Amino acid sequence: MLLNCLVILCTLCQKVAFDGQRLLQYYKTHRIDISDGTPAHLKMISQAAIQVSVLGVKQFIVGGELLLGSVVDDFLKKCSDHVPLITNVYGPTECCVDTTAYFAFERNGWQSDAIPIGTPLLNQQVYILDRQKKLVPIGVAGEICIGGNGVGRGYFGNPVLTSKQFVANPFAPGERMYRTGDLARWLPDGNIEYLGRIDEQVKIRGHRIELGEVESALRSHESVKEATVIARKDEEGSAYLCAYFVANGNLGAAELRKHLSEMLPQYMIPSFFVRVEQMPLTPNGKLDRKALPSPEGTLERGTVYEAPRNALEETLANIWQGVLGVSAIGIADNFFELGGDSIKAIQISARLHAHHLKMEIKDLFQHPTIGELSSCLRPVGRTIDQGLVEGEVELTPIQRWFFEQNFTDRQHCNQAVMLHRKDGFDERIIREVLAKLAEHHDGLRMVYHPGSVGYTQRNRGMEREVFHLEVRDVTGDQQAEEEVIQACATEIQASMDLGKGPLLKAGLFKTAEGDHLLLAVHHLVVDGVSWRIVLEDLNTGYRQAMNGEAIRFPAKTDSYQAWAKALQGYANSGQVLEEAEYWQAVERAEVKPLRKDSEVGAGLMKDGRHVSLTLTEEQTEKLLKQVNKAYNTEINDILLTALGLAIGEWNDSKQAAIELEGHGREEIGHEVDISRTVGWFTTQYPVILEMEQSRELSYQIKTVKEHLRRIPNKGIGYGLLKYGKAAAEGRTWKLKPEVSFNYLGQFDQDVETGLFAGSRYGAGSSVSPNGERTSTLSINGMVLGGQLQLTIDYNGKAYEADTIEKLAAVYKRHLEAIIEHCASTDNREVTPSDLTYKRLTIKQLENLEDKINFL
Repeated sequence: MLLNCLVILCTLCQKVAFDGQRLLQYYKTHRIDISDGTPAHLKMISQAAIQVSVLGVKQFIVGGELLLGSVVDDFLKKCSDHVPLITNVYGPTECCVDTTAYFAFERNGWQSDAIPIGTPLLNQQVYILDRQKKLVPIGVAGEICIGGNGVGRGYFGNPVLTSKQFVANPFAPGERMYRTGDLARWLPDGNIEYLGRIDEQVKIRGHRIELGEVESALRSHESVKEATVIARKDEEGSAYLCAYFVANGNLGAAELRKHLSEMLPQYMIPSFFVRVEQMPLTPNGKLDRKALPSPEGTLERGTVYEAPRNALEETLANIWQGVLGVSAIGIADNFFELGGDSIKAIQISARLHAHHLKMEIKDLFQHPTIGELSSCLRPVGRTIDQGLVEGEVELTPIQRWFFEQNFTDRQHCNQAVMLHRKDGFDERIIREVLAKLAEHHDGLRMVYHPGSVGYTQRNRGMEREVFHLEVRDVTGDQQAEEEVIQACATEIQASMDLGKGPLLKAGLFKTAEGDHLLLAVHHLVVDGVSWRIVLEDLNTGYRQAMNGEAIRFPAKTDSYQAWAKALQGYANSGQVLEEAEYWQAVERAEVKPLRKDSEVGAGLMKDGRHVSLTLTEEQTEKLLKQVNKAYNTEINDILLTALGLAIGEWNDSKQAAIELEGHGREEIGHEVDISRTVGWFTTQYPVILEMEQSRELSYQIKTVKEHLRRIPNKGIGYGLLKYGKAAAEGRTWKLKPEVSFNYLGQFDQDVETGLFAGSRYGAGSSVSPNGERTSTLSINGMVLGGQLQLTIDYNGKAYEADTIEKLAAVYKRHLEAIIEHCASTDNREVTPSDLTYKRLTIKQLENLEDKINFL
């Protein structure tokens, strides 16, 4: 084809275009001046040619996918006398193909192995915008949007897609711009670095990950020639990252993982590394991701992987993978370094029970690898009755505390969750599943009646209504939708009746964008661990009913009735009575009151205000998986160390009195298994933290850890003594910490099931606004969306918002400092509670270590 009668445009068939030798011959025969292709062509030429200079090509224009510096380097090495111009271009077809250009003469000026896509061409404007369509600063990733003369009119015959991609240009009134869906960032020198497609952003265990960022980090290794990362799913539907790479030498996964760990947070490091001879290409010369091999059989693990050696270890590995959301766990992987905690330990115990295996929680803490733990498991020695549980149930300490408070509107004190399903919920199936939940989990059928000496608790059968479901169609006015849902949800929650039941209520709200499902349960019969069980069974039961199967949940563990009885036996044991001296010493502590802006009481729930602080995904990942290594800590050790330091600084005090809440499912020496029992098991007990602001951070962490380890049996005896024999023996219980603290664990996998997700709408008011507050400051924490969220709830009549915001800022500062300190500590340091001899102090152990090191 003749162009202006001056040059000829030559188009190549695939046989020539993708055969290096034929391509070189074609250049020579047709005396090609300018070549326009993909980076794959540059690579092919440099591999086939002895010298590129002899070809006579003056300019190589490349585009269509990422151009790597290593490809340019290899190409330029083949140029001696004449160095052709390499132009890296970028642009979508919707904007006349080329929008930006970068001229690469030599490897000089770019910050990573990826060659920049340059600067805008004449009459083209490029904007890099965030999710709110605001311009991002230099170095921050955003979406490429293009304006100017090259922007097309739209998609022929597709007005919907046109209106979505071709939008009004906020920076040029009256003009349009095109949203590319590509991710990029401005470099300090004014060039643009391409990072990948926005739709290549994936979510792994609650963390949003840009695949391009992981690929860029991989390519920065000197031996890596090419790399790509994709998200795959395992047999259970859990997503994981898999890296593919072409490299020089004997580069393996262990070295790559170490390299990535210096640049990326742990959650961004691929689970598998697959080495390939070359990347598969499409007929157009672009990477063919669909042709990349499955990691099975070709994988390289990022750690030294030891496969399960027998059926028992295989069972444990599968259970850990399901609970922790981690693929391919080996027998040497540490439970806590994979993100485990005490609540997840309970979940593992529950799933083992389904395999007729018994695990003591303390064994998992002492033997945190599958290889060690497997020898501690034993067969379940008895069969638990799977029939309905009915009759009187002794009140537990936490329930006695509840009725002792004499709350106003005590019937309106719930825990609730609002779920969303884009495809809508089937009302019939929801009713079937709720009925099965109420039948299977006996605790959900409790009722309460006042008596001569307080309230009594009775587990009723399946007579009368065991759950209540309201269905509302709120399609229509979307602006009023949230208001209507919130008002109805609050109405449902306020309608609980402790004497008649049911204490399980639901609301199904149908909207134009899917259905929202409210589940509300009175707090007397549910807690944080119970919600994980309920949500797991809701997911299981709904899927079974959808498939036309009978709804079957995992076997019951011991009932709340059995637990309450066992707890009474434990309360009368010598072990609990021996704890009395410890708790009475705590009761005698004199602690400086919290500062207040106005001296008022705890107030009412309607006076409550809150301030939240949130860690980044990277900080949360470190907190969950790296921090514990330094001093063999649990997450509560870290959160409470930071809180103690924060209160000490904010309140100008050396002590912090905190009412600590625990999950309460402790070992009490009786043959009772409650790992899958729904009920309110929470323990509450006071903790006095001695904080010395002048001491080094390591000392503060170790001191808090040792203090918490010395609390008898995670505090379960405090409530038993306070509400059991204490009254008869004349003990006094006057200490009332002004601060309460409760860490609820990780909820990502429990809410994000694939079947449903957390709703953007709240669940209404779970507690009556007229109810009495029990703490001056109530601090609750959980991991949601891959981020730790801590909320400080306070009395708005006692504090100005600025006062609590300062406390939150101080708390966050101390927490971040502890995370960085622990994550950067290379050696694991033991403390007295890690040793067999428990009576050592931190100072004595340090002196002993100094003497050993001296020798």
